[in-house]
Amino acid sequence: MKLDILAIAAHPDDVEMSCAGTLLAATALGKKIGIVDLTRGELGTRGTPETRAAEAAEASQLLGVSVRENLSLPDGFFRNDREHQLPIIAALRRHQPDVVLCNAVTDRHPDHGRAAQLITDACFLAGLRMIETLDEAGQPQAAWRPKHVYHFIQDRPIMPDFVVDITPHWEKKWASILAYKTQFFNPDLDAPSTYLSSLEFSKFMEARAREFGHMIGVEFGEGFTKERILGVRELGDLI
Repeated sequence: MKLDILAIAAHPDDVEMSCAGTLLAATALGKKIGIVDLTRGELGTRGTPETRAAEAAEASQLLGVSVRENLSLPDGFFRNDREHQLPIIAALRRHQPDVVLCNAVTDRHPDHGRAAQLITDACFLAGLRMIETLDEAGQPQAAWRPKHVYHFIQDRPIMPDFVVDITPHWEKKWASILAYKTQFFNPDLDAPSTYLSSLEFSKFMEARAREFGHMIGVEFGEGFTKERILGVRELGDLI
């Protein structure tokens, strides 16, 4: 399926926390969007890979994604090498996105920065026809390189290169986050406390979205960094 935007992230729930509003805004404009999770989040303190998969499916319904896949790379131990690049290259060629959104270039969780570089490199390599990958039917895939790669901002503060207004989509974004009942603040769940599961972290996520929104004069926003200079056709494209 040809997609307009493909979000690729290290763990199920990375996308919901960081760029779900942007995906919802794109869906509202008729864009086709998809998500690829690199790992099943199997090293997480709370929940299981099975519960994370069910939560991801619920979140995907809320976001209206056309496709969501999990590459089952090893949580915590994937590397930026050929073995781990090839499944991402195959996914890129399968879905042919024009835009890729991916993990923050540096962050609290080491998987995030490592995934950012892994995905960036895979996006370039996917355009090289001498790298061979096969589709589900065992047929060679055509080379494909996304036009744009942007990195969403996660836990650590990074100055965004641009901010997307997600104000109309905030409630549904928040619902997609809360679909991960095992991961975030949930007083009804008997599970060990984690950095993400505290009420303070939930407040932080809202505050971050409000901060990004404030930067551009709206209520809620999501920030991104770029890999190359952005261009506009005319100044009316800007908020």
